[in-house]
Amino acid sequence: MTGLAKRTIARTAIRRNRVSRDGVVVPEGGGALLVDKPAGPTSHDVVSWARKSLGVRRIGHTGTLDPFASGLLILLVGPVTRLAEYLAVLSKRYEARARLGIRTDTHDAEGKAVAVQDFGAELTREKIGAELAAFEGRGRQVPPQFSAKKVGGERMYKRARRGDTVQLAPVDVEIFEIRLTDFAPPEVDFTMACSSGTYVRAVARDLGDRLEVGAHLTALRRIAIGGFSVDRAIPGERLREGFPADPTHWVEPATAVGHLATVHVEAGAASRLFQGQAIPWSEEPRPETGSPVAVVDETGLIGIAEIRNGHLSPKKILTR
Repeated sequence: MTGLAKRTIARTAIRRNRVSRDGVVVPEGGGALLVDKPAGPTSHDVVSWARKSLGVRRIGHTGTLDPFASGLLILLVGPVTRLAEYLAVLSKRYEARARLGIRTDTHDAEGKAVAVQDFGAELTREKIGAELAAFEGRGRQVPPQFSAKKVGGERMYKRARRGDTVQLAPVDVEIFEIRLTDFAPPEVDFTMACSSGTYVRAVARDLGDRLEVGAHLTALRRIAIGGFSVDRAIPGERLREGFPADPTHWVEPATAVGHLATVHVEAGAASRLFQGQAIPWSEEPRPETGSPVAVVDETGLIGIAEIRNGHLSPKKILTR
């Protein structure tokens, strides 16, 4: 994102805002708040901090970070919580550390050790780098037993805590880039950019299996979601203490879904969309039928629609 774009977002957030009961500035109509979660608290804890600091109940996040992990969470505030599914699919970028020689039941440091062995003095930086690089591309990954994945309507981690083991089917994932950044035996540091739904814990597990020594994840930090960087985020500790009125931490709704095709409509068409009516559409862009498009008017994002049979049909329209 260019400096000009950042300044434009900041000026817009200042121009269109409301003040909470505690004097905190909140963009009018809500927005996306970038937060740097510290290691330890849950993602829900961060949502609770935001609700208290902003005086707004309607807040959600677009993708959980495990308690031991730190890094970027995108919180959706106000009506834009309806956009969560469109941001949840964005790619993720991580910094991670794996410990060779120990397998755990959760594939991270919070679990119980289930196997311990010599991590192998013969392992070299070149060997580990090559094995990591082999993960790149599209592939299939078995989710961890301790995960938020639902089986039979129940989260897997709840079943795993009861001692239940379920044979999980591999899921499609894509790792766009993975690089070894340091090897200080028995620890392996790497960075990774991947599709949504990819478990970094499972990558650590699978790396240990490929090296035949076992491994688990000991540190994880999410540094980016789509085009949004943790560098723009408010530290979670500051949010917990009382959010400062800094518009640079906010992302306007239209920018939050900027990865979607965008269509611009006039006031009359916008009024019909707000009423739930489809409008004729023969202009560009013309994305694949049924694909979501962001709809904006002169005031900002109206919501999400889809183009079908020559019409722009409202799918999720924001309230104003």
